Amino acid sequence: MALAVALLAPGAAMAQPDMIYLVRHGEKASNGNDPSLTPQGRQRAQNIAAMLHRAGIKAIFSSATVRTRETAQPLSTSLSLPVQQYDAGKPEALVARVKALQGAVLVVGHSNTLPELVRLFGGAPGTDIGDNEYDRLYQLINGADGKITTVLLTSLPETP
Repeated sequence: MALAVALLAPGAAMAQPDMIYLVRHGEKASNGNDPSLTPQGRQRAQNIAAMLHRAGIKAIFSSATVRTRETAQPLSTSLSLPVQQYDAGKPEALVARVKALQGAVLVVGHSNTLPELVRLFGGAPGTDIGDNEYDRLYQLINGADGKITTVLLTSLPETP
């Protein structure tokens, strides 16, 4: 039994995804408690799907709001992957779920939740995300040494 545990332990340590992408939902309508995306937000969601279509995404996570689910949906559809919901108020639980996976992962969140998620995954979030900023896309690369490299990408159209 001890031998089996010793043999499986290194594999369990390597179960972390090699790449994690984190993005804020697209532009949202200004009305209601849980607004949908605007036409520009829907276009941004399509652009994100096009950017990540060949990135090897194996899992997609979204908070429970309509706008985050709508942002995740185009990639979900093109890859035939379900959108898994997470509780935005429990970021540690999401991080534990994602770290148990292999392959690349997409997480769709909010301007006030993404910086904390980036930190919890070991990345560097940079400046706060402005209320009118929708184009920031984090790429967290898990190195062989376990060190996380943060790359800041832009989803089109760029926020002025």
